[in-house]
Amino acid sequence: MAEDEILWEAEDGVAWLTINRPQARNAMNKAVRDGLWTGLRNFALDPDLQVLVLTGAGDEAFSAGADLKEMAALGLEVPPPDFAPLLGRNLQIDKPVIAAVNGIAYAGGFCLAQMCDLCIASENARFGVTEARWGRGAPWAAPLPWLIPPRVALELLMTAEPIDAQRAHAIGLVNRVVPLASLRDEAARMAKTIAANAPLSVRASKALVYAAAERGLQAAYDEGDRLFETVYRSADAQEGPRAFREKRAPRWQGR
Repeated sequence: MAEDEILWEAEDGVAWLTINRPQARNAMNKAVRDGLWTGLRNFALDPDLQVLVLTGAGDEAFSAGADLKEMAALGLEVPPPDFAPLLGRNLQIDKPVIAAVNGIAYAGGFCLAQMCDLCIASENARFGVTEARWGRGAPWAAPLPWLIPPRVALELLMTAEPIDAQRAHAIGLVNRVVPLASLRDEAARMAKTIAANAPLSVRASKALVYAAAERGLQAAYDEGDRLFETVYRSADAQEGPRAFREKRAPRWQGR
Protein backbone atom coordinates (compact mmCIF):
# COMPACT_ATOMS: atom_id res chain seq x y z
CA MET A 1 0.00 0.00 0.00
CA ALA A 2 1.20 3.54 -0.74
CA GLU A 3 2.12 4.26 2.86
CA ASP A 4 2.14 8.06 2.75
CA GLU A 5 -0.77 8.56 0.37
CA ILE A 6 -3.17 6.07 1.97
CA LEU A 7 -3.73 5.38 5.67
CA TRP A 8 -5.12 2.06 6.91
CA GLU A 9 -6.63 1.24 10.30
CA ALA A 10 -8.58 -1.80 11.46
CA GLU A 11 -10.16 -2.58 14.82
CA ASP A 12 -13.14 -4.59 16.07
CA GLY A 13 -14.25 -5.65 12.61
CA VAL A 14 -14.16 -2.14 11.12
CA ALA A 15 -11.49 -0.92 8.68
CA TRP A 16 -10.73 2.72 7.83
CA LEU A 17 -9.18 3.69 4.50
CA THR A 18 -8.10 7.35 4.35
CA ILE A 19 -6.83 9.28 1.34
CA ASN A 20 -3.92 11.23 2.78
CA ARG A 21 -3.12 14.12 0.40
CA PRO A 22 -4.82 17.06 2.15
CA GLN A 23 -2.34 19.50 0.59
CA ALA A 24 -3.74 18.48 -2.83
CA ARG A 25 -7.37 18.25 -1.67
CA ASN A 26 -6.90 14.46 -1.61
CA ALA A 27 -6.73 14.32 -5.41
CA MET A 28 -6.18 10.81 -6.73
CA ASN A 29 -2.75 10.34 -8.26
CA LYS A 30 -1.32 6.93 -9.13
CA ALA A 31 -0.11 6.31 -5.57
CA VAL A 32 -3.61 6.98 -4.21
CA ARG A 33 -5.28 4.81 -6.82
CA ASP A 34 -2.86 1.96 -6.14
CA GLY A 35 -3.41 2.35 -2.40
CA LEU A 36 -7.18 2.26 -2.82
CA TRP A 37 -6.94 -0.93 -4.85
CA THR A 38 -4.76 -2.54 -2.19
CA GLY A 39 -6.86 -1.38 0.76
CA LEU A 40 -10.17 -2.44 -0.75
CA ARG A 41 -8.80 -5.84 -1.73
CA ASN A 42 -7.33 -6.36 1.73
CA PHE A 43 -10.73 -5.55 3.24
CA ALA A 44 -12.54 -7.91 0.87
CA LEU A 45 -10.21 -10.81 1.70
CA ASP A 46 -9.97 -10.39 5.48
CA PRO A 47 -12.64 -12.55 7.19
CA ASP A 48 -12.28 -10.59 10.43
CA LEU A 49 -13.35 -7.29 8.83
CA GLN A 50 -17.08 -6.66 8.39
CA VAL A 51 -17.33 -2.97 7.38
CA LEU A 52 -15.02 -0.44 5.73
CA VAL A 53 -15.16 3.36 6.06
CA LEU A 54 -13.62 5.41 3.24
CA THR A 55 -12.70 9.03 4.00
CA GLY A 56 -10.20 11.79 3.31
CA ALA A 57 -7.60 13.46 5.51
CA GLY A 58 -8.14 17.01 6.71
CA ASP A 59 -11.30 19.07 6.93
CA GLU A 60 -11.63 20.47 3.40
CA ALA A 61 -11.84 17.56 0.98
CA PHE A 62 -12.97 13.97 0.74
CA SER A 63 -11.38 14.00 -2.72
CA ALA A 64 -11.27 16.60 -5.46
CA GLY A 65 -11.10 13.78 -8.01
CA ALA A 66 -8.32 12.72 -10.34
CA ASP A 67 -5.03 14.59 -10.16
CA LEU A 68 -5.45 16.76 -13.29
CA LYS A 69 -1.78 17.78 -13.29
CA GLU A 70 -0.75 14.13 -13.48
CA MET A 71 -3.46 13.48 -16.06
CA ALA A 72 -2.24 16.34 -18.25
CA ALA A 73 1.36 15.10 -18.02
CA LEU A 74 0.27 11.61 -19.07
CA GLY A 75 -1.95 12.86 -21.90
CA LEU A 76 -4.55 10.40 -20.70
CA GLU A 77 -7.41 9.80 -23.13
CA VAL A 78 -9.79 6.94 -22.28
CA PRO A 79 -8.97 5.66 -18.77
CA PRO A 80 -8.23 1.91 -18.75
CA PRO A 81 -10.72 -0.41 -17.02
CA ASP A 82 -8.46 -0.73 -13.96
CA PHE A 83 -7.62 2.99 -13.73
CA ALA A 84 -9.29 3.22 -10.30
CA PRO A 85 -11.32 0.78 -8.20
CA LEU A 86 -15.05 1.03 -8.88
CA LEU A 87 -17.16 -1.17 -6.65
CA GLY A 88 -19.75 -3.10 -8.61
CA ARG A 89 -17.86 -2.58 -11.88
CA ASN A 90 -14.23 -3.67 -11.73
CA LEU A 91 -14.12 -4.74 -8.08
CA GLN A 92 -16.73 -6.84 -6.30
CA ILE A 93 -17.01 -6.63 -2.50
CA ASP A 94 -19.93 -8.30 -0.72
CA LYS A 95 -19.36 -6.44 2.56
CA PRO A 96 -20.65 -2.91 3.26
CA VAL A 97 -18.56 0.18 2.54
CA ILE A 98 -19.39 3.59 4.05
CA ALA A 99 -18.24 6.94 2.66
CA ALA A 100 -17.48 9.55 5.33
CA VAL A 101 -17.39 12.69 3.18
CA ASN A 102 -15.45 15.42 4.94
CA GLY A 103 -15.60 18.31 2.47
CA ILE A 104 -15.68 18.44 -1.31
CA ALA A 105 -16.35 15.29 -3.35
CA TYR A 106 -15.85 16.35 -6.95
CA ALA A 107 -15.48 14.28 -10.14
CA GLY A 108 -13.59 11.12 -9.16
CA GLY A 109 -14.23 12.00 -5.52
CA PHE A 110 -17.96 12.03 -6.28
CA CYS A 111 -17.46 8.65 -7.94
CA LEU A 112 -15.87 7.25 -4.78
CA ALA A 113 -18.76 8.47 -2.64
CA GLN A 114 -21.31 7.17 -5.17
CA MET A 115 -19.80 3.69 -5.28
CA CYS A 116 -20.01 3.21 -1.50
CA ASP A 117 -23.10 1.55 -0.09
CA LEU A 118 -23.82 4.26 2.48
CA CYS A 119 -22.76 7.89 2.78
CA ILE A 120 -22.43 10.19 5.78
CA ALA A 121 -21.49 13.80 5.00
CA SER A 122 -20.21 16.68 7.07
CA GLU A 123 -22.14 19.94 6.90
CA ASN A 124 -19.41 21.50 4.75
CA ALA A 125 -19.47 18.68 2.18
CA ARG A 126 -20.20 19.48 -1.45
CA PHE A 127 -20.82 17.02 -4.28
CA GLY A 128 -20.16 17.73 -7.95
CA VAL A 129 -19.73 15.90 -11.24
CA THR A 130 -17.36 18.47 -12.73
CA GLU A 131 -16.11 16.54 -15.76
CA ALA A 132 -18.02 18.66 -18.31
CA ARG A 133 -16.16 21.74 -17.06
CA TRP A 134 -12.83 20.20 -18.07
CA GLY A 135 -13.89 18.26 -21.17
CA ARG A 136 -13.68 14.89 -19.50
CA GLY A 137 -16.20 12.05 -19.20
CA ALA A 138 -18.14 10.41 -16.38
CA PRO A 139 -19.19 6.93 -17.54
CA TRP A 140 -18.99 5.85 -13.91
CA ALA A 141 -22.11 8.00 -13.27
CA ALA A 142 -24.34 5.36 -14.92
CA PRO A 143 -25.86 4.31 -11.54
CA LEU A 144 -26.69 7.91 -10.62
CA PRO A 145 -30.27 7.94 -12.00
CA TRP A 146 -30.94 4.89 -9.80
CA LEU A 147 -29.69 6.70 -6.68
CA ILE A 148 -31.34 10.09 -7.30
CA PRO A 149 -34.08 11.52 -9.56
CA PRO A 150 -33.03 11.51 -13.24
CA ARG A 151 -33.53 15.25 -13.65
CA VAL A 152 -31.19 15.94 -10.75
CA ALA A 153 -28.66 13.57 -12.30
CA LEU A 154 -28.95 15.48 -15.57
CA GLU A 155 -28.45 18.76 -13.73
CA LEU A 156 -25.32 17.52 -11.98
CA LEU A 157 -23.82 16.08 -15.15
CA MET A 158 -24.63 18.92 -17.54
CA THR A 159 -24.09 22.01 -15.37
CA ALA A 160 -21.01 20.65 -13.56
CA GLU A 161 -22.16 22.74 -10.59
CA PRO A 162 -21.88 21.21 -7.12
CA ILE A 163 -24.64 20.77 -4.57
CA ASP A 164 -24.29 21.10 -0.81
CA ALA A 165 -24.70 18.37 1.78
CA GLN A 166 -28.24 19.40 2.68
CA ARG A 167 -29.49 19.07 -0.88
CA ALA A 168 -27.56 15.82 -1.32
CA HIS A 169 -29.41 14.49 1.71
CA ALA A 170 -32.78 15.75 0.46
CA ILE A 171 -32.43 13.89 -2.86
CA GLY A 172 -31.24 10.66 -1.20
CA LEU A 173 -27.59 10.76 -2.24
CA VAL A 174 -26.50 11.04 1.41
CA ASN A 175 -27.84 9.07 4.38
CA ARG A 176 -26.95 11.54 7.12
CA VAL A 177 -25.48 15.04 7.50
CA VAL A 178 -23.57 15.85 10.68
CA PRO A 179 -21.20 18.58 11.94
CA LEU A 180 -17.65 18.08 10.69
CA ALA A 181 -16.39 17.48 14.23
CA SER A 182 -18.88 14.60 14.61
CA LEU A 183 -18.27 12.91 11.25
CA ARG A 184 -15.79 10.27 12.35
CA ASP A 185 -17.81 9.38 15.44
CA GLU A 186 -21.03 9.07 13.43
CA ALA A 187 -19.35 6.94 10.75
CA ALA A 188 -17.81 4.76 13.45
CA ARG A 189 -21.18 4.39 15.16
CA MET A 190 -22.87 3.27 11.94
CA ALA A 191 -20.01 0.92 11.07
CA LYS A 192 -20.03 -0.68 14.53
CA THR A 193 -23.82 -1.07 14.40
CA ILE A 194 -23.56 -2.94 11.11
CA ALA A 195 -20.53 -4.98 12.22
CA ALA A 196 -22.49 -6.17 15.28
CA ASN A 197 -25.21 -7.68 13.07
CA ALA A 198 -25.17 -11.17 11.57
CA PRO A 199 -22.63 -10.97 8.70
CA LEU A 200 -24.46 -13.33 6.35
CA SER A 201 -27.67 -11.33 6.74
CA VAL A 202 -25.86 -8.03 6.13
CA ARG A 203 -24.15 -9.30 2.97
CA ALA A 204 -27.32 -10.83 1.56
CA SER A 205 -29.14 -7.55 2.25
CA LYS A 206 -26.54 -5.63 0.26
CA ALA A 207 -26.76 -8.12 -2.60
CA LEU A 208 -30.56 -7.95 -2.62
CA VAL A 209 -30.72 -4.16 -3.00
CA TYR A 210 -28.32 -4.13 -5.94
CA ALA A 211 -29.96 -7.16 -7.55
CA ALA A 212 -33.37 -5.49 -7.35
CA ALA A 213 -32.02 -2.50 -9.27
CA GLU A 214 -31.43 -4.75 -12.29
CA ARG A 215 -34.71 -6.72 -12.21
CA GLY A 216 -38.45 -6.41 -12.33
CA LEU A 217 -40.46 -6.93 -9.14
CA GLN A 218 -41.12 -10.68 -9.47
CA ALA A 219 -37.54 -11.41 -10.53
CA ALA A 220 -36.32 -9.38 -7.55
CA TYR A 221 -38.47 -11.47 -5.19
CA ASP A 222 -37.06 -14.66 -6.73
CA GLU A 223 -33.50 -13.39 -6.38
CA GLY A 224 -34.21 -12.44 -2.77
CA ASP A 225 -35.39 -15.99 -2.04
CA ARG A 226 -32.15 -17.32 -3.54
CA LEU A 227 -29.89 -14.90 -1.68
CA PHE A 228 -31.45 -15.42 1.73
CA GLU A 229 -31.85 -19.22 1.59
CA THR A 230 -28.25 -19.62 2.70
CA VAL A 231 -28.87 -17.15 5.52
CA TYR A 232 -31.95 -19.03 6.75
CA ARG A 233 -30.04 -22.33 6.72
CA SER A 234 -27.00 -20.94 8.57
CA ALA A 235 -25.92 -21.54 12.14
CA ASP A 236 -26.28 -17.81 12.74
CA ALA A 237 -29.99 -18.00 11.89
CA GLN A 238 -30.41 -20.36 14.84
CA GLU A 239 -28.07 -18.38 17.08
CA GLY A 240 -30.05 -15.15 16.77
CA PRO A 241 -33.36 -16.45 18.19
CA ARG A 242 -31.46 -18.53 20.76
CA ALA A 243 -29.62 -15.42 22.01
CA PHE A 244 -32.90 -13.51 22.18
CA ARG A 245 -34.49 -16.29 24.23
CA GLU A 246 -31.47 -16.44 26.55
CA LYS A 247 -31.30 -12.62 26.86
CA ARG A 248 -27.70 -12.30 25.70
CA ALA A 249 -25.77 -10.86 22.77
CA PRO A 250 -25.53 -13.18 19.74
CA ARG A 251 -22.21 -14.87 19.01
CA TRP A 252 -22.01 -14.78 15.22
CA GLN A 253 -19.96 -17.36 13.34
CA GLY A 254 -20.57 -16.12 9.80
CA ARG A 255 -21.77 -19.55 8.71
